[in-house]
Amino acid sequence: MTTKSPIIALVDDDKIFQLMSAKMIESLDLSHRILQFGNGEEALHYLKDNITTPENLPDFIFLDINMPYVDGWMFLADYATMKSNLNKQIRIFMISSSIDSRDIIRAQNNSDVRDYILKPVTPEKFRELVA
Repeated sequence: MTTKSPIIALVDDDKIFQLMSAKMIESLDLSHRILQFGNGEEALHYLKDNITTPENLPDFIFLDINMPYVDGWMFLADYATMKSNLNKQIRIFMISSSIDSRDIIRAQNNSDVRDYILKPVTPEKFRELVA
Protein backbone atom coordinates (compact mmCIF):
# COMPACT_ATOMS: atom_id res chain seq x y z
CA MET A 1 0.00 0.00 0.00
CA THR A 2 1.37 3.43 -0.93
CA THR A 3 0.79 6.57 1.04
CA LYS A 4 -0.73 9.43 -0.92
CA SER A 5 1.40 12.56 -0.83
CA PRO A 6 -0.16 15.61 0.76
CA ILE A 7 -1.75 18.58 -0.98
CA ILE A 8 0.12 21.79 -0.18
CA ALA A 9 -1.31 25.30 -0.53
CA LEU A 10 0.90 28.37 -0.86
CA VAL A 11 -0.99 31.54 0.06
CA ASP A 12 1.27 34.48 -0.73
CA ASP A 13 1.13 37.52 -3.01
CA ASP A 14 4.85 37.20 -3.76
CA LYS A 15 4.96 35.33 -7.08
CA ILE A 16 8.69 34.68 -6.76
CA PHE A 17 8.16 33.03 -3.35
CA GLN A 18 5.37 30.94 -4.84
CA LEU A 19 7.45 29.86 -7.83
CA MET A 20 10.57 29.06 -5.82
CA SER A 21 8.62 27.24 -3.11
CA ALA A 22 6.61 25.21 -5.61
CA LYS A 23 9.78 24.19 -7.47
CA MET A 24 11.46 23.27 -4.18
CA ILE A 25 8.47 21.21 -2.97
CA GLU A 26 8.31 19.43 -6.34
CA SER A 27 12.04 18.72 -6.39
CA LEU A 28 11.83 17.26 -2.88
CA ASP A 29 8.84 15.16 -3.97
CA LEU A 30 6.83 16.38 -0.97
CA SER A 31 3.50 16.79 -2.74
CA HIS A 32 1.56 15.51 -5.72
CA ARG A 33 -0.47 18.73 -5.87
CA ILE A 34 0.47 22.31 -5.04
CA LEU A 35 -2.26 24.94 -4.86
CA GLN A 36 -1.24 28.58 -5.24
CA PHE A 37 -3.24 31.61 -4.14
CA GLY A 38 -2.25 35.29 -4.37
CA ASN A 39 -4.18 36.30 -1.24
CA GLY A 40 -6.30 34.92 1.58
CA GLU A 41 -9.55 35.67 -0.22
CA GLU A 42 -8.68 33.31 -3.09
CA ALA A 43 -7.71 30.58 -0.64
CA LEU A 44 -10.91 31.00 1.40
CA HIS A 45 -13.03 30.77 -1.77
CA TYR A 46 -11.24 27.55 -2.68
CA LEU A 47 -11.85 26.07 0.77
CA LYS A 48 -15.53 27.05 0.67
CA ASP A 49 -15.95 25.67 -2.86
CA ASN A 50 -14.44 22.34 -1.78
CA ILE A 51 -15.93 22.09 1.70
CA THR A 52 -17.76 18.85 0.81
CA THR A 53 -14.80 17.27 -1.00
CA PRO A 54 -12.01 16.85 1.55
CA GLU A 55 -9.85 15.04 -1.01
CA ASN A 56 -9.44 18.42 -2.77
CA LEU A 57 -8.53 20.32 0.40
CA PRO A 58 -4.90 21.01 1.31
CA ASP A 59 -3.19 19.08 4.07
CA PHE A 60 -0.80 21.99 4.63
CA ILE A 61 -1.22 25.73 4.14
CA PHE A 62 1.80 28.00 4.06
CA LEU A 63 0.26 31.39 4.80
CA ASP A 64 1.85 34.80 4.37
CA ILE A 65 0.82 37.62 6.71
CA ASN A 66 0.92 40.71 4.51
CA MET A 67 -1.22 40.35 1.39
CA PRO A 68 -3.77 42.51 -0.43
CA TYR A 69 -7.54 42.11 0.06
CA VAL A 70 -7.50 39.41 2.74
CA ASP A 71 -4.25 39.16 4.70
CA GLY A 72 -3.09 36.21 6.77
CA TRP A 73 -4.81 37.37 9.97
CA MET A 74 -8.14 37.89 8.20
CA PHE A 75 -7.78 34.47 6.58
CA LEU A 76 -7.27 32.86 9.99
CA ALA A 77 -10.36 34.59 11.41
CA ASP A 78 -12.54 33.30 8.56
CA TYR A 79 -10.89 29.88 8.64
CA ALA A 80 -11.74 29.54 12.36
CA THR A 81 -15.45 29.88 11.54
CA MET A 82 -15.39 27.23 8.81
CA LYS A 83 -12.82 24.66 9.95
CA SER A 84 -15.34 22.43 11.74
CA ASN A 85 -17.18 21.95 8.41
CA LEU A 86 -14.09 21.02 6.38
CA ASN A 87 -13.90 17.35 7.42
CA LYS A 88 -10.11 17.49 7.17
CA GLN A 89 -7.43 18.61 9.55
CA ILE A 90 -5.32 21.24 7.82
CA ARG A 91 -1.95 22.23 9.25
CA ILE A 92 -1.27 25.95 8.82
CA PHE A 93 2.17 27.51 8.98
CA MET A 94 2.64 31.29 8.96
CA ILE A 95 5.42 32.18 6.53
CA SER A 96 6.71 35.72 6.70
CA SER A 97 9.71 37.96 6.38
CA SER A 98 8.45 39.90 9.41
CA ILE A 99 10.63 39.65 12.50
CA ASP A 100 8.18 41.83 14.44
CA SER A 101 7.71 40.13 17.82
CA ARG A 102 4.01 41.12 17.78
CA ASP A 103 3.46 39.04 14.63
CA ILE A 104 5.36 36.09 16.07
CA ILE A 105 3.46 36.18 19.38
CA ARG A 106 0.12 36.62 17.64
CA ALA A 107 0.82 33.59 15.44
CA GLN A 108 1.98 31.53 18.42
CA ASN A 109 -1.22 32.42 20.28
CA ASN A 110 -3.45 31.28 17.41
CA SER A 111 -4.41 27.64 17.91
CA ASP A 112 -4.79 27.12 14.14
CA VAL A 113 -1.16 28.06 13.44
CA ARG A 114 1.34 25.25 13.91
CA ASP A 115 4.45 27.42 13.65
CA TYR A 116 5.82 30.78 12.50
CA ILE A 117 8.48 30.36 9.81
CA LEU A 118 10.76 33.14 8.60
CA LYS A 119 11.42 33.54 4.89
CA PRO A 120 13.31 32.29 3.03
CA VAL A 121 12.23 28.71 3.69
CA THR A 122 14.98 26.19 3.10
CA PRO A 123 14.47 22.77 1.51
CA GLU A 124 15.31 21.19 4.87
CA LYS A 125 12.62 23.25 6.60
CA PHE A 126 9.96 22.30 4.04
CA ARG A 127 10.92 18.64 4.46
CA GLU A 128 10.76 18.93 8.25
CA LEU A 129 7.35 20.64 8.21
CA VAL A 130 5.69 18.32 5.71
CA ALA A 131 7.19 15.08 7.10
